[in-house]
Amino acid sequence: MSSYIPGQPVTAVVQKIEIQKLRQGDRLILGFSIGGGIDQDPSQNPYSEDKSDKGIYVTRVAPGGPADVAGLRVGDKIMQVNGWDMTMIKHYHALKKLTKSNEVVVRLLVTRKSLEQVVRGAMGFHKEEH
Repeated sequence: MSSYIPGQPVTAVVQKIEIQKLRQGDRLILGFSIGGGIDQDPSQNPYSEDKSDKGIYVTRVAPGGPADVAGLRVGDKIMQVNGWDMTMIKHYHALKKLTKSNEVVVRLLVTRKSLEQVVRGAMGFHKEEH
């Protein structure tokens, strides 16, 4: 699933991550924030090499939260949520898929770049939380 450019090392890996939502009062939380979507400006995404990439990316992971415990990382690109394709989706619809109140477990398929690329790309990036 990773894209390959001749002369460049292949740096993306596919990960399956299962997050058990945490109950806080009457809410179930995942402990991470997302950015991106087909209705967002892809040039503002520091995690993609291709500045026309309108994918959904993890922008924040709460330390010690459910997503952190499950192994989700900032910069991960979310490809699927519980079998639903997330590659061509609006930001709001991505949030709805992740926060369904009747789903206690969220199974993600993500692609991940090398840590070095994520750190280099994220320098100075700030994104509002959702």
